[in-house]
Amino acid sequence: MLRFASLVLAIVIALPAQAQLRQPSHCIAVAGGPERVTTASFRDPVPDGSVRIRYLDHAMFLLQTPGGLSAMTDFTGWYGNVDFTPDVVTMNNAHSTHWTSVPDPAIPHVLEGWAVDGAAAEHYLDLGEMLVRNVPTDVLPRGMAGIPRVDGNSIFVFEVAGLCIGHLGHLHHEPTPEDYAMLGRMDVVMVAVDGGLTLDIPTVLSVMERLRSSVVIPMHWFGRSALDQFLAGMEEAGYVVDRTGRSDLTVSLRDLPDRPTVMLLEPRVLTGN
Repeated sequence: MLRFASLVLAIVIALPAQAQLRQPSHCIAVAGGPERVTTASFRDPVPDGSVRIRYLDHAMFLLQTPGGLSAMTDFTGWYGNVDFTPDVVTMNNAHSTHWTSVPDPAIPHVLEGWAVDGAAAEHYLDLGEMLVRNVPTDVLPRGMAGIPRVDGNSIFVFEVAGLCIGHLGHLHHEPTPEDYAMLGRMDVVMVAVDGGLTLDIPTVLSVMERLRSSVVIPMHWFGRSALDQFLAGMEEAGYVVDRTGRSDLTVSLRDLPDRPTVMLLEPRVLTGN
């Protein structure tokens, strides 16, 4: 017993200090409430054990942790006229509204989600409090012209505060069984609901039913028609739909809703407040 205890202690000591900070998640598991009191400034501290998610624009979100880490998804380079530099940005290049060719060189980690020279993007960025990884998917042509861009998109997964948060990016097809296995369980998922440029609404609903996330955040809509169709379909599937009227929410593992819930956020770029 003494030898076993010494071995465990040696392993813990050997781990990098940052790796000991992140609350373990249950992302890779057998496939199975947001706190919203007042509108928070993006400069406000995040409560312990929580993640703040702010919808900025189109498919771009800001994720912030209690320890001060920040990540932006489908980063375009413009997120408001503020003095703020995220620690991590993820990008997909299906369209110019999901990436920038000139990210600020001050950003420590720029993660491109598309294949380069036939090699799929492969990211596993461990920042201690936050782990960022990706699952590649294909970009399919629209209409009869063109050929698929294999591994042209990435679903980015953020493991933080014990939560698994997935951003599906510019998803063009239902994930394969292998994709679902690599994603694992998603507590929170951001999904495009435009109804045509990405997945059609019936396929989106099928993906949501498979993931069965506690919190679903719609994004990438160009009008209320497709969005309303998505919301109606989710209500029929048993989800609660919360039209928050806000641009942000704070989520923790202990406060996930009892029933799967669609949280409709309104996009708003960062301001000084």
